[in-house]
Amino acid sequence: MEKMDHDIAIIGAGIIGCACAYRLQQAGFRVVLLDKEAPGQGASFGNAGHIATEQIMPLANPQMLTQIPSMLLDPLGPLRIDWRYFPRLMPWMLKLVANMRAEAQQRSRAGLIQLNQASLAAWKQLLADMGGEDLMQHQGSLLVFEQAKTGEALNQFARTLAANGVAVNPLTKQALHQQVPGLAEGVIGALDFPETSHVIDPHRLVIRLMAAARELGMTYRQQEVTGGFVTDQGVELTTPQGPVRASRVLVAAGAFSQSLVYQLTDVHIPLDTERGYHLMLPKEADRIPVAVSSAERRFIMTPMQGGLRLAGTVEFAGLDRPANMARAHRLADLGDALFEHSLDLAGAMPWMGCRPSLPDSLPIIDAVGPEQRVLLALGHHHLGLTQAAITAQLITELARQQTPGLDLSAYRLSRFH
Repeated sequence: MEKMDHDIAIIGAGIIGCACAYRLQQAGFRVVLLDKEAPGQGASFGNAGHIATEQIMPLANPQMLTQIPSMLLDPLGPLRIDWRYFPRLMPWMLKLVANMRAEAQQRSRAGLIQLNQASLAAWKQLLADMGGEDLMQHQGSLLVFEQAKTGEALNQFARTLAANGVAVNPLTKQALHQQVPGLAEGVIGALDFPETSHVIDPHRLVIRLMAAARELGMTYRQQEVTGGFVTDQGVELTTPQGPVRASRVLVAAGAFSQSLVYQLTDVHIPLDTERGYHLMLPKEADRIPVAVSSAERRFIMTPMQGGLRLAGTVEFAGLDRPANMARAHRLADLGDALFEHSLDLAGAMPWMGCRPSLPDSLPIIDAVGPEQRVLLALGHHHLGLTQAAITAQLITELARQQTPGLDLSAYRLSRFH
């Protein structure tokens, strides 16, 4: 048999691909990491930085159907469908509707709970291994509200979360304002999630992971992978610089994974993208101590090394349409409303990135094909950062052909064919 240059070729240098690269190289595999962009330049560059272990509810919710008219008509709304993209989105939306059935919702929720419950411990272990503990703050997060009726609904929601293993504590207005001074008088309470965390700089986290993997011997090439196929010996990937051959491949290309998965597995996955926006405010790094989300305004603010990051809007408009940066700048108005004193917008920087979205809100974590040569780690929605470390652990176990530490049946590729 032909000797391969690499044991595993990873496609995608975002947070998932880089976490997997580090764990696989650490486990003794010879890894090559390929991406047409520099590391961490996609969705991983601009995510909200929130380790969102409390987010166990799938996107497919029957209440969403009543919102579709406003999603089509309001270009700046928190959940937006570009009407020009709607015809192309329809097959995906129909699958989303199918996942609104009670049985499907429960399956998705159970799959999210299992991953999220293991996510924070996996991150703490990974960061300890690579000497990156300084990159994450473990002080919890807050979901604030401004209306009494929202508070009543959230207290009921908190009971549901607690019954599903999520640590949550309701906070009075007084307790909240003591913890986060400077909030507007109209912010009257919150849910506190003590077992969540936030990253001080998501891009820096990717770069540090890359550096740690390279120190262990990983190879990185800035090359676009345009296709690939499984051979008798392994996998051959097509790039403009020539073929890359490896014993196995890991597809971790996020929202750009659909074509590669089809070429390597003959399975067409219903992958679309949630385009996420952020607005970075470099003068506001010390405004809040922890990540703060707004229940009514549906966005999140995270304190980071480079400032305050406002994020959280979702837009369905495909991979190719230019960004609508008015959506990013709209976040400043939402943020302003939550504070006594206006935010300093000097040097504000807008951004948009494409998150990979499957209609059941669960990622694909699997090993398929002859001798399990095709590994898959994609489709993590807005939980890619949260679930990256546990995904890397599971992919490493699959690569070693060990029994994974979690039941992977909910994340298998086979659910789509």
